[in-house]
This record gives sequence, structure tokens and C-alpha cells, in this order.
Amino acid sequence: MGAYYDEVEIEDMVWDDIRKLYHYPCPCGDRFEITRQQLRDYEDIATCPSCSLIIRVIYDPLDFEDEEDAQEKEQEEEDTDSSSSGDENLADILEKVSI
Repeated sequence: MGAYYDEVEIEDMVWDDIRKLYHYPCPCGDRFEITRQQLRDYEDIATCPSCSLIIRVIYDPLDFEDEEDAQEKEQEEEDTDSSSSGDENLADILEKVSI
């Protein structure tokens, strides 16, 4: 793709915490959107869902690689917490059962 409407730095985009994406106003009235996952995957094209315009997002991919590592660690901790709580529930049940 060679015909970008514009090139925009990530710092000029707005983070939408509800939809979990960055956005930037599009001349059609809608907005260009790109997710953090796309940025982690080295995708630098933000699209507008209402028209055919696209922009190139200028950012440092290394900023998002660190975030991916942190998210993986959080997921592992959640998995560990949920599995250990299952073991505790089993232990509680076994204590209540008397033969």
C-alpha cells in the first residue's frame, strides 16, 4: 500500500480504554482505528471503518513488545491463581466429607 491519507505519530492518537484501541479523526467524520495487538504485530496501518482512507501510524514497536511480555506474565499468574484456588476448593470439600 502506497497511498496513505496521512502519517500520524502514535502520540497524536487518542487511546479509547472502552474499545481498547487508538483512534484519530478521519475527514469523513468517523475515525481511523488501530489496536495494540496490531501494533505488537508490527502493523502500522490504521483504517477508517466508514471510508477507504488509511493512515500510517508512526511508533516504536519495541514499546509494544514489552507490553506483550507483561500481558503474558499476567495471564500466567491468573492461570496459576485459578488453578490453585481449584485445589483449595477440592481440599475444602474433602475436609467436609466424612466417611
